[in-house]
Amino acid sequence: MNCQRAAPIALLLWLGCSSPSPRAFAAGLPELQSPRFRFVPAQGLGSEKGVCRRDPSDVIEVGSTYFVWYTKVLDGPGVYRYPSGYSGHIWYATSEDGLRWKERGETLGKGPPGAFDEHGVFTPGILAVEGKYYLFYTAVPKPMSDSTPTAIGIAVAESPRGPWRRFPGNPVLQPAADPALFDSFRVDDSSLIIRDGKYWLYYKGRQAGHRPSETKWGLAIAAGPTGPYLRYSPRPVVDSGHEVLVWPHREGVAALVGPTGPDKDTIQYAPDGAHFRVVSRFVNPPRAPGGYRLDAFTNAAFGRGMEWGLSMIGGRDPYLVRFECGFLVPRR
Repeated sequence: MNCQRAAPIALLLWLGCSSPSPRAFAAGLPELQSPRFRFVPAQGLGSEKGVCRRDPSDVIEVGSTYFVWYTKVLDGPGVYRYPSGYSGHIWYATSEDGLRWKERGETLGKGPPGAFDEHGVFTPGILAVEGKYYLFYTAVPKPMSDSTPTAIGIAVAESPRGPWRRFPGNPVLQPAADPALFDSFRVDDSSLIIRDGKYWLYYKGRQAGHRPSETKWGLAIAAGPTGPYLRYSPRPVVDSGHEVLVWPHREGVAALVGPTGPDKDTIQYAPDGAHFRVVSRFVNPPRAPGGYRLDAFTNAAFGRGMEWGLSMIGGRDPYLVRFECGFLVPRR
């Protein structure tokens, strides 16, 4: 990144190869220093017996309508022993105000026999660019077991309401071939932004033989929406967290890191989008969050931040709620 771009002094120190203290680093990010979350119902997506709604995508606005996608699993033999998304389908809902939602139906079902997504599709992420919509999703083939790797595919539509067609080059991101790497077993849970004219795909990864609590985040970048997506590094960009949420913030990228790993329950920031540092810590985080991110796809040089999103409440029948936060950046 060019160190001559306008930035708060603390960020310039970081970009300019100096090593500021955490306090000095955070000084240029006042809206991220004392995170507080408020949770309110997402009407229409609340608790329902025998229904699992989980892992919402980031939220987008098309015209005057908000859209969100999520994993849905219905109670049934062999698929609802616990609220797992591995047997899920992807559904979507719309809202005019971000509070009252209407479930619209299934967006994407399981793939055909022999496909990488034959068993289930889940944890969607969304990219909207140049009048097209790209639904990133995680999938598993059959036979499914605890040792089955996951991969990420894309479905494409001309409207956020569909119809959706699977990208013929799927999967676009698979586990690393080297079993010693952090993402050699699982790649999952996409959160996308456009930065420097490229498509930045943040995802979570896990190594074979490691627990979900040892999940880390990776980054892959492409010149076009459907790839090819090339890993930024064989190393993780965040060493903690589980579900992935990033957003353009000021000149860099902010991340909400959830309740796993050595730097759990933190807001982190990377001036270059790749080298994250802890800005603040919090309690009571959103679970499996997806954010309404003002500048996710605008390729803006200065991101305005994030005010709200949707997250999950766990239990026997998981459901979605709205979270509100104070991460909006004042206009320059």
